[in-house]
Amino acid sequence: MLQMFGHIVKTDGVKGLYRGLSAAQLRQLTYSMTRFGIYETLKERFTTADSKPSFLTLVGMASVSGFLGGFAGNPGDILNVRMQHDAALPREQRRNYKHALDGIIRMGREEGVSSLWRGVWPNSSRAVLMTVGQLATYDGFKRTLLEYTTLQDNLATHFTASFLAGFVATTICSPVDVIKTRVMSSTEQRSIVRLVTDITKTEGLRWMFKGWVPSFIRVGPHTILTFLFLEQHKKVYRSVKGLD
Repeated sequence: MLQMFGHIVKTDGVKGLYRGLSAAQLRQLTYSMTRFGIYETLKERFTTADSKPSFLTLVGMASVSGFLGGFAGNPGDILNVRMQHDAALPREQRRNYKHALDGIIRMGREEGVSSLWRGVWPNSSRAVLMTVGQLATYDGFKRTLLEYTTLQDNLATHFTASFLAGFVATTICSPVDVIKTRVMSSTEQRSIVRLVTDITKTEGLRWMFKGWVPSFIRVGPHTILTFLFLEQHKKVYRSVKGLD
């Protein structure tokens, strides 16, 4: 990971570390908005004054939300992967998309509109795991902390639950992350079964957790900040609306 940091800074400067930022923002505006919106709506529907949804119910709601979010966010995700992967390629092989919109237009012209949903199945599968790992486990950890510890519904509880959720999400998503990245960055058509078979032959089972550390460095803070802000937004919203 440190070698890759050094390589990017040396060849592209510090701004190279933020390559693909516009695509990452497009992905969050589509992927995260869809999965969080659907999950919170479903949770509200299944929550009553007398009971809360079980953890398995939360997992089911998170799975549906994640799948739909993965489908909605696939164009932004594939551009994000390609723009970030450019730094690892020789200059003559780089795609050099100017920004996310330029990438969408060029992919549509050069590879067809359907190319924007290349890798949508592994991506949606990953989105299911990520949403379960983040949203369902966050609610599960938060509920457990409030019931079995002296912690109150405050920032300390939100931080602890989100940190644990980030760890779980990174771990269960790692194998699918590797597959998704290789499918989206590839220019050749290979089935997922063939791809998994090939990398297992050449790299062994270690490929499943390749890049776990940089992934956690990204997913961990992202998960923590997401839920800290979300909880504060909810608090403000309830206060404005006069809700309990």
